[in-house]
Amino acid sequence: MSKAYENAGVNINAGYEAIERISSHVERTMRTEVFGGLGGFGATFDLSQLNMKAPLLISGTDGVGTKLKLAIDNNKHDTIGIDVVAMCVNDILTTGAQPLYFLDYIAANKVIPEVIEQIVKGVSDGCEQTNTALIGGETAEMGDMYHEGDYDLAGFAVGAVEKDDYIDGSQVKAGHVLVGLSSSGIHSNGYSLVRKIIADSGINLNDKFDQDRTYLQTFLEPTRLYVKPVLDIISEFKIYAMTHITGGGFYENIPRALPEGLTAKINAESYNVPEIFDWLQQQGNVPLSEMYNIFNMGIGYTLVVDRENSDAIIKIANQHDIDAYVIGEIVEGNEPIQITGVSQ
Repeated sequence: MSKAYENAGVNINAGYEAIERISSHVERTMRTEVFGGLGGFGATFDLSQLNMKAPLLISGTDGVGTKLKLAIDNNKHDTIGIDVVAMCVNDILTTGAQPLYFLDYIAANKVIPEVIEQIVKGVSDGCEQTNTALIGGETAEMGDMYHEGDYDLAGFAVGAVEKDDYIDGSQVKAGHVLVGLSSSGIHSNGYSLVRKIIADSGINLNDKFDQDRTYLQTFLEPTRLYVKPVLDIISEFKIYAMTHITGGGFYENIPRALPEGLTAKINAESYNVPEIFDWLQQQGNVPLSEMYNIFNMGIGYTLVVDRENSDAIIKIANQHDIDAYVIGEIVEGNEPIQITGVSQ
């Protein structure tokens, strides 16, 4: 290898080893539409193989915020990749799009092949669970940009939907109901506050939070992937709008799917809020209304549907081991969202 580059702080051989380690993980995400092999300057996907008449390509990019810092500080790197996939594919899913392929970007102080393998294993797990091909990526060693042991992780996803099936919320009407799909936990938003509350509380992250998990396992629980259940629901029922509950919680995200003149009226007592959110609220002394403006509060994804179809839609979600509830309705009004049972 180049001694000059090594003296500048870049270990090319470590990069080669990392690529070798991740190859088997990447291979298990492949779809038949992936054209050519890995390792080229551009990844290729054969859209003609999708058998769509008028496909719209839907793209999204995201990271996992400071949840990544919690993973790094606790040397737990094997699930954060699931989070970065979920943050991207759950977003593009709201249009009705089937995720097709994914690219990741890892920038690190130093390329440690074992750590890179764990990260990409998680990315591959998320891709495999959503039938999304991991067709490319970049790993950069930038010692002057990151502190020792630190890295950043981002992703980019592309999906496709038939033009006639594109979901944009324009057909939402008063009388429709909101079905909420349960989250797996905090997902990947609000972690600057979460980390502050953890520090202020003085807890030991290795202590038990509940009967099954430690605090650390609870805080690093991967973001739920909604692709398979939602695509199953779309195949059987008309969906008028969907929302991925991310940064900004209920207040910011749910109104994004509604036309002007309509209000999402949410009943906060229609489902049980997971214990972790109660813990965060109490430990951080956070007003309840603010909790709904930061976190998903146990609902990671919502669908606007006809009332008469809600029970059958909930049943499909249950078949995917996801709890689901009718959490509200669409009414006429100028206020984007109302949440009953939450003091303002």
